[in-house]
Amino acid sequence: MADEENTEPKKRGPLLRILAFALGGLLLIAAGLGGGYLLFGSGQSDPSEEIESIIEKKMEQAEAERAAEEDLASDEASKVSKEAPEVEAFVTTYFEFPGTFTTNLMNSRKFVQVGIGVSTQYDESVMVNVEAHQLALRSEILNSMSEFSEQDVQGKAGRVLLAAALRDSINGKLMLLEGFGGIEEVHFTSFVLQ
Repeated sequence: MADEENTEPKKRGPLLRILAFALGGLLLIAAGLGGGYLLFGSGQSDPSEEIESIIEKKMEQAEAERAAEEDLASDEASKVSKEAPEVEAFVTTYFEFPGTFTTNLMNSRKFVQVGIGVSTQYDESVMVNVEAHQLALRSEILNSMSEFSEQDVQGKAGRVLLAAALRDSINGKLMLLEGFGGIEEVHFTSFVLQ
């Protein structure tokens, strides 16, 4: 009999523990829901009140804008209108030399490789001349580039100086060949210093 009494409480013990944990979990969930309602649910305002206040603000803004427009219209009526002078617009034309230009730098083992494009706001004849004399201009560009050292072409300022020198040499060669240069800017489409 002593063995029977010992086994019965052991069976009831785990079942009671499971029920106690389940009941405790339900109580925690209920407490969380109740606390959440008290914190967040009971203090909510009516959405229609918020909508009405937004509509009122929009109406006030619209009235203020109408009043400002009426004031502006009356001011404009009293002003004398001036016509803007016509400005002649120039179209910029671009030409990119095919391929890249590669040359050694002066007093250095390094070389520079660039892709070059030119632009002008003169008429199409400048670009026709550039295309017609590409071979001579490529040679002139390489000669000008080889006069720069590694330090000369480093940084933005160096590239600006190189572009200006190339522009001047291209225009000089076009002056010799056609009697007019016309290239206003030289642009680098790629620039590699190695």
